[in-house]
Amino acid sequence: MTDTTATTFDAAITRVRAVQEKNWPAQVPRTVVYPAGTDGIVEYLWHWAATRPDEPAIIFYGRTVSYAEYDQLSDRVAGWLLNQGVQPGDRVGVHLPNCPQFNIAMLGIFKVGAVHVPINPLFREHELRHELNDAGVTVLLTDVKAADLVESIRPDTSLRCVATTGLSDMLTDTPPVAPPFPLTPGANTDWAEIQSAEPAPRRPSDPDALAALNYTGGTTGLPKGCEHTQGHMLYTAASGTVGTGRQVGEHPMRAIAFLPIFWIAGEDLGILLPLVNGGTSILFTRWDATAVLDAVDRHRATDLTGMVDNALELLDHPQFDRDKVSSLVNVLGISFVTKLNPEIRKRWRDAAGQTLREASYGMTETHTLDTFTLGFQDDDADLHSEPIFCGMPLPGTDILIVDEECRPVPLGETGEIILRSPSILTCYYNNPEATEKAFIDGWLRTGDIGSVDEGGTLHYRARNKEMIKTNGMSVFPAEVEAILRLHPDIDTAAVVPRSHPEKGQVAAAFVTLTEDADTEHGTAGEEALHAWAKLNMAGYKVPVVTIIDEMPMTATGKIRKGDLFETEGNHW
Repeated sequence: MTDTTATTFDAAITRVRAVQEKNWPAQVPRTVVYPAGTDGIVEYLWHWAATRPDEPAIIFYGRTVSYAEYDQLSDRVAGWLLNQGVQPGDRVGVHLPNCPQFNIAMLGIFKVGAVHVPINPLFREHELRHELNDAGVTVLLTDVKAADLVESIRPDTSLRCVATTGLSDMLTDTPPVAPPFPLTPGANTDWAEIQSAEPAPRRPSDPDALAALNYTGGTTGLPKGCEHTQGHMLYTAASGTVGTGRQVGEHPMRAIAFLPIFWIAGEDLGILLPLVNGGTSILFTRWDATAVLDAVDRHRATDLTGMVDNALELLDHPQFDRDKVSSLVNVLGISFVTKLNPEIRKRWRDAAGQTLREASYGMTETHTLDTFTLGFQDDDADLHSEPIFCGMPLPGTDILIVDEECRPVPLGETGEIILRSPSILTCYYNNPEATEKAFIDGWLRTGDIGSVDEGGTLHYRARNKEMIKTNGMSVFPAEVEAILRLHPDIDTAAVVPRSHPEKGQVAAAFVTLTEDADTEHGTAGEEALHAWAKLNMAGYKVPVVTIIDEMPMTATGKIRKGDLFETEGNHW
């Protein structure tokens, strides 16, 4: 990037900031306060364990973990990790669904200066092997139900220690709230041993040291690890709090957390924001409208984030009652399948008494909370604008729109969204080429298309052409293609989005077969390939398979995905 370009960027963001300053909502603070300093997430656990030791930090189907216990249990995880020879910088994988052990392990990993690697528990063999090897995970905490899968690939990885836990390990034999899984507390798992370890001695956090590898898909292959620090996480949690109209710790939130916490949005909303605020994570393994309604009422929850479809399911629930949800103050709906509109908002406002707002813009590379929508809901001004309204950048975050030559465009014009903030990834782990392509003088090139309007707010127009959103989960065609090519009968594969009335989109794979493909016995038929895919990738990635004779190609030998996309349009 030339000095001239840098100067152009500086001039452009100065103009955008001036517009945003004039239109900043009165209820949103313009600065971020850090009551326990800026060193790290661990320091906030220590702070609240000292000042609010008996307050609930995590509630899981009636099991309450106080701040004092959160601190003590994560100290023991840290001690156990030291016993396994874990050193600062070592990568430790957490391969669990939503459960308190995930939160506790994450903090224990931070306490020894190791690197937290959250791993999708839905992964199948190829996905799991790739992520373990790419990150160099040496110690893994996994769900006891996944132990056989882990052991089957362990010889092909750098794993030297695998420990297990189960969803009911921290529950009693008769929990006050019935969980949606069998009760086998402590049965044949290592959690009791981990919790009997001597607590690790305290060590201060380094806000700039590598603390987590959060994996994201890409357009050129299998997922890449985004390097994040505790400093990134702390800024995300603190600025995200400001975006709700509160300062950190001012009004400790009680957040309903059913989004997967291995997913970075779930991590932010289900772990980091409640912890940094001295609040409570009301944790669920999955969405359940009845259980959520009961928990909101029982625990007087203040924050609820889910898909717009989740809000509609609550409204239609026979037990929905205005008094039950009267404690909610911050309700966000993500427009992945059903788009939030004035009619849905009116239904929610009339029934619940609060305003349902669109969630923020973000991605794994930015730690996902980059904008706020509070203050723009009067007269449904946000919903009458097209396309999806994403709001104003949080304090400390800058967003510009650029053309194909990376030149800033005027307000209102469409282009690529570029972004800079204190929470942008340091780099892609062990991938300097991808890192170089992603950055331009400290600005992240998101690949997303959008615009910033005359009021300084962001509008999201289209995701990267390659990415598919299935029930809110990101599916990257290149990743699905890479796995499909492992099948011995598949020669080439190309994946594009297919519209779906309930899921928003699904992956549609077009494949050509090898000359010696076993079509005679049916192993290379469309149904057989689909069944193979179900065994080899997470369920939400599994594509609908169509066998074609040859791929449409460009003169330079590239697959013309546009032709395949048009084929999908014709199909629907």
